[in-house]
Amino acid sequence: MIEEFIHGFAEDHFTLPLLSSLATGLLIGLERELRGKPAGLRTHTLVCFAATLLTLTAAHQADWIVTLLPETQLVTDPVRMAHGILTGIGFLGAGVIFREGPSVHGLTTAASLWITAALGIVYGVGMYWLAVAGTLATLIVLMLLRIGFALLPVRTEVRLRVVTEAGGVFDAPAMRTILKSEGLGERAISQSFNREAGILELTTSTYCRGSEQIDSLASALARAPGIQSYAIMPTDDPLAGSPARG
Repeated sequence: MIEEFIHGFAEDHFTLPLLSSLATGLLIGLERELRGKPAGLRTHTLVCFAATLLTLTAAHQADWIVTLLPETQLVTDPVRMAHGILTGIGFLGAGVIFREGPSVHGLTTAASLWITAALGIVYGVGMYWLAVAGTLATLIVLMLLRIGFALLPVRTEVRLRVVTEAGGVFDAPAMRTILKSEGLGERAISQSFNREAGILELTTSTYCRGSEQIDSLASALARAPGIQSYAIMPTDDPLAGSPARG
């Protein structure tokens, strides 16, 4: 029995896809691990290996030990296994996505888990060159494109909230003037009036070119007369720190 097991594992149609899926999971997982993501080396390796293992199992259903009724036959459909794998990975990916204030984190890690499972399936059906090409493309997207984006001017969407005295010197036109002086555009400015407290709350969103422009906007708001408080909150920059407040 042991000899049969070793001989079966040594066959190319099992060994090559399993080892290849392990290598792919390690490479993608290492990139996520080095970036401190919740799903890292072990998770991606297990996902890719499990996807290949299940795909191989489905592809060799003729080797299953089953008892068939007379005049019946075993009909195989490996595609169902692929559907089940990718559906299950969807639940796993949902576990690494979380919301922190206005920002959503974990989308890239969830996508990397999904593509890792897909690559495991491709290895399982024996399309090795396609799987290798997919692995290289995934690593390029995760690593090289991030380096390229780091060299480009960063535009961070920020949400601006200003609290001022109702009927005071600072109003929506004054906010537009400050945004224009800082070289920023704005969307529609929402206005919320509280009669009992006597305050007017102005909210809008705009795009800033990096933290320097955010700091400049914060300084301009701090100097403006009539402002009781303000908050500048980045909404789409996962590397951003705490919102600027005044």
